[in-house]
Amino acid sequence: MIRWLIVVFLALVIFSGLRPWLEKMGLGRLPGDFRFRLFGREIFVPLASSIVLSFIAMLVAKVL
Repeated sequence: MIRWLIVVFLALVIFSGLRPWLEKMGLGRLPGDFRFRLFGREIFVPLASSIVLSFIAMLVAKVL
C-alpha cells in the first residue's frame, strides 16, 4: 500500500509541474474537467483529461 501512495504522490507532482504545458496542448480544458473556487482557492478536477491520458498510456504500453 505504501508503494501505491508513493506512485500517486509522484504522479500528482509530475502532472502539477506539467499542467501549464498540458493546458497549451488543450488538456485541462476538456468538457468534463472541473475548475471551481472554494474559500479563495482554485480547485481543479481533471476527469476527462485523466481519461484521455490513461488511454494514451494504455496505447503506449500495448505498443511496447
